[in-house]
Amino acid sequence: MGLGEDTERIAELFAGYGTVSVRRMFGGAGVFAEGLMIALVVDGVIYLKADADSAPDFEREGLGPFSYQTSHGTRTLTSYWRMPERLYDDPDELAAWAARAMRSARRADALAHRKRGEKSGGSGRKRS
Repeated sequence: MGLGEDTERIAELFAGYGTVSVRRMFGGAGVFAEGLMIALVVDGVIYLKADADSAPDFEREGLGPFSYQTSHGTRTLTSYWRMPERLYDDPDELAAWAARAMRSARRADALAHRKRGEKSGGSGRKRS
């Protein structure tokens, strides 16, 4: 796709979902909605937030999780999966996948709060 570091273009892709912010990070960018990261962009490729509930959707598409090389070998981050190519040209379907990514991000956030012994929403993040 060749998005590179074009944060405006990345935000435009997600416009059908709603307002997102794009922040540069780890040599790529994070896509945030309501204070939660719903996507990761590395080398111009978008990886959407996923969990056990949504990963099978990516697997059915023949897509894999984000991975990168370290000095100790390949590391795989199963919480972000490659976005289907067709979504780059289908804003309505991308909005639906982004909504699923947000649900995964909310579940992960709630789990993190439970593990820390906090009440859900204890971070002050906006909920909707």
